[in-house]
Amino acid sequence: MTRVPLSDLNPEKDSLKTVMETPPPTTPRTEPTDADVEAFKQQLGRPPRGLRAIAHRCPCGQPDVVETAPRLPDGTPFPTLYYLTCPKANSAIGTLEANGVMKEMTERLASDPELAAAYRAAHEDYIRRRDEIEELRNFPSAGGMPDRVKCLHVLVAHSLAAGPGVNPLGDEALAMLPEWWRKGACVTTAEEDAQ
Repeated sequence: MTRVPLSDLNPEKDSLKTVMETPPPTTPRTEPTDADVEAFKQQLGRPPRGLRAIAHRCPCGQPDVVETAPRLPDGTPFPTLYYLTCPKANSAIGTLEANGVMKEMTERLASDPELAAAYRAAHEDYIRRRDEIEELRNFPSAGGMPDRVKCLHVLVAHSLAAGPGVNPLGDEALAMLPEWWRKGACVTTAEEDAQ
């Protein structure tokens, strides 16, 4: 796959383009149900570890972002508070990463003080939310924040969980994604199959 600078993409011809007209709506944080845990297992192929809440639901109704504890049940620090679980969204984000979007965003952080300040504020928001649960001293934020972009999955998960306007690069990456839920849910649970 050829890496193309984001600014050089032609929305009429290129497969990587701004395609989401309206991002998924912000949804309330909820306690996970048995069906949510089953969906998570299907999405990631393993049981959840440190699952605290469903931080965002896909328009299809399934969880797509979970909130995890800052420490796993065995005590291991786990600094990733928001974890994107939807395989369709993860795949679309992987395409962005393969096309050099992270590199371009990191370069923009170095040359755009306003963007860098907003991204630093996103980092502080992420740390504050994590520390409200349990403080992890000397552990970084996630996704490369505040100085670089290391993982778009984390930034998009933060944007979905916190809502628009909190993480500028997460919002930007989210806007570049296709509406992954339009072709149906990524998984179905036994509870849904029975209906």
